[in-house]
Amino acid sequence: MISYLKGNVAACSATQIILEVNGIGYSLQISLNTYSAVQQLRECQLHTYLHITGGNQSPLMVYLFGFYEEAERDMFIHLLSITGVGANTVRLILSDLKPEEVQQAILSDNVGRFERIKGIGPKTAQRIILELKDKMAKTIISSKSDTITHNNIENEALNALILLGFNKTTAGAALQKALKQTGGELTVEALIKQSLRNL
Repeated sequence: MISYLKGNVAACSATQIILEVNGIGYSLQISLNTYSAVQQLRECQLHTYLHITGGNQSPLMVYLFGFYEEAERDMFIHLLSITGVGANTVRLILSDLKPEEVQQAILSDNVGRFERIKGIGPKTAQRIILELKDKMAKTIISSKSDTITHNNIENEALNALILLGFNKTTAGAALQKALKQTGGELTVEALIKQSLRNL
């Protein structure tokens, strides 16, 4: 089992990334959440999940999924365990909702939140909530957009800039300037974009 891959981003689209690790290009299926986190990176580390489908009457298909956050991979596995919910549907869920938002929708019995996602009807939405509610009640997923601390956002943005090839001192100065310029807009993506303009 491959737990994670760390390497250079050879190609990246909204649904797929090719990560080059020691001369080998790994094709990973990704969600929009992961895409937004890695689209400007030259190298990154992705948590992975190997998904095998088919067999018997249908051809055997093997897919490698990549996740920027471990919480997203964990949620992917939880959702994939639901009868009638396939990997592509799970990817659509995680492209529309962050892991903590999925958890909140399940804990608050928000059937409508899942029904708004393409391919999910009322029965499937209810099944997701019914089968995962107990598990979600025992799991705390930290939000990187709503409850994350200011310092963690700064650190994540700084690490991304270092991964992009800038030295820590230069990146740190650009980041501090960006914090003042964004006027309190505390998203990692916004800070990274503004910092790059300052470099």
